[in-house]
Amino acid sequence: MNRQIAVLLLAVAPALASAQSPATAQEWARKMTDPTQNASAFKDPQAFVGWANAMMNPATSAALAQQGMDPNTYIRMMSGLMNPATLQNYMQFTDPAVAMRWLGAGMDPRFLTSLMGMGLNPSLYANWLAAPMNPQMWAPAMQMLNPGTYANMLAAPISPAALNAMMLPMNPQTYMSWLGTGLNPQTYGTWGQMLDPTALMRMVPAMPFPAPAPAAVPNK
Repeated sequence: MNRQIAVLLLAVAPALASAQSPATAQEWARKMTDPTQNASAFKDPQAFVGWANAMMNPATSAALAQQGMDPNTYIRMMSGLMNPATLQNYMQFTDPAVAMRWLGAGMDPRFLTSLMGMGLNPSLYANWLAAPMNPQMWAPAMQMLNPGTYANMLAAPISPAALNAMMLPMNPQTYMSWLGTGLNPQTYGTWGQMLDPTALMRMVPAMPFPAPAPAAVPNK
């Protein structure tokens, strides 16, 4: 019975099948530092499995460290925070379908088994034991010794990408885009249909309205 309920709950909201998981550690690190996408793993249990598997890979930690020493990472994050897609990314957590999806995953043995299987995988621990001898793990440390890293950091505030990001708050189109995203029902997932004026107008004919009172007959 519980298994049938889990299957039904998982079918309540559409899965994020269209969003393909990153293939490399560098792509994962870029997605994790993108405010317009980094919440996707916590809105779908299937996407969370891929995110958890990537976090258990030492190569992802090395890629994140590498991203942390790249000034372009902070410029992208600053631009992303002013992107209306960030509002859509986080406001979808208010969608009841997200909670139902996780409730169904908690009763789905396939989801729990996949998480436990990653923790019991011997190759996971072998990768971490071999990480100190992996040149990829030493690359961020060597980059800290590179003077060019600090030169790039100093030059980042006057780079064209940084200047464009700083000019976004002065662009009226930025606020119009935020307003349009805030009024877009798709920003709020499935429950956003309740905010769609066209959907509400379609519901008007089905609403019960009280019958008009009969006209009073004048006394003769």
